[in-house]
Amino acid sequence: MTGRAKTISHPVRGLRSPNAEKPVSLALQGGGAHGAFTWGVLDYLLEDGRLAIEAITGASAGSMNAVVLFEGWLEGGRDGAREQLRTFWQRVSLDGGLSPVQRSLFDRMLSFWSVGGVTNHLWLDAWSRVASPYDLNPLDINPLRDALSELIDFDRVRACTDAKLFIAATNVWTGKIRLFTGPELTVDHVLASACLPMIFKAVEIDSEPYWDGGYSGNPALFPLFYETQADDILLVQINPIERRTTPRTPQEIQNRLTEITFNAHLLQELRAIDFVTRLIDEGKLSKQDYKRVLMHRIHGGESLDEFAAASRLSAKWEFFETLRDLGREAARSWLTENYQNVGERSTVDLRSAYS
Repeated sequence: MTGRAKTISHPVRGLRSPNAEKPVSLALQGGGAHGAFTWGVLDYLLEDGRLAIEAITGASAGSMNAVVLFEGWLEGGRDGAREQLRTFWQRVSLDGGLSPVQRSLFDRMLSFWSVGGVTNHLWLDAWSRVASPYDLNPLDINPLRDALSELIDFDRVRACTDAKLFIAATNVWTGKIRLFTGPELTVDHVLASACLPMIFKAVEIDSEPYWDGGYSGNPALFPLFYETQADDILLVQINPIERRTTPRTPQEIQNRLTEITFNAHLLQELRAIDFVTRLIDEGKLSKQDYKRVLMHRIHGGESLDEFAAASRLSAKWEFFETLRDLGREAARSWLTENYQNVGERSTVDLRSAYS
């Protein structure tokens, strides 16, 4: 179900610039280095300023983009959010001052998503098949921890009530999704959301271990059904649903399995939205009792998929900038074509796109 409808008795709150006219919730996928595409989308949406952000849900790289945007906004509005996003991606690039060990681990993390399957550190790739991060990374070095700790004032994030944050992680013991919200967030919650289990040790939170949120919700949409007033959800999708090629090498097969796994729960939620919407439109469910979600999507399409197939996903700043520019163009095109429909109707046909 997509939740009980809420009676809006006051204007929707959120992160809004002076010219913001329409509230939306953002849903940010994870996907390694391709999170820089999402950075570009967010950068353009912030520059445009016409959408107010009531809530953000994210997993993995999506959760990092969400928290960085949120904190930057609290520091300096939309310009502060844009600057903080740029600073974060530059900080974690291989040109951004990481130590040699951190660069190796971060490059390996990004190579996890490489469809081409050729890593920059073949020895680490080979050892990871017979040894765990508890053997390879006993000190649990994580380049993201330092970057997030230096850039993000989590006290400020926890105190904010203007907009809502939902960060997904996967409980290792139960296999279930766990959503962490703004008032409880620490750096550990964000690291849990981006914890790839073949690279980093599970992140312990309240004495329970967590792995990447992408395994159980990439991203989770359901909090946006129940916890927000705005009907519009804008999904920033960076993982391809379809690939019209058959993987043949072991690495190609593993990477396609990863894509399928990280998309599975999202597809289930999108099908649920489509199902409930049809029942509402057919008069079988009351609009007074159920929320009619208006679904939108910005994605990289063939341009982004081509990078995934051809690149080695080196975390070079120039590569991040290229992905950012693709994201900005995708957001610009989407706004030009669809802004007038926000608040009025869905702009993605869920049945044809995901069924």
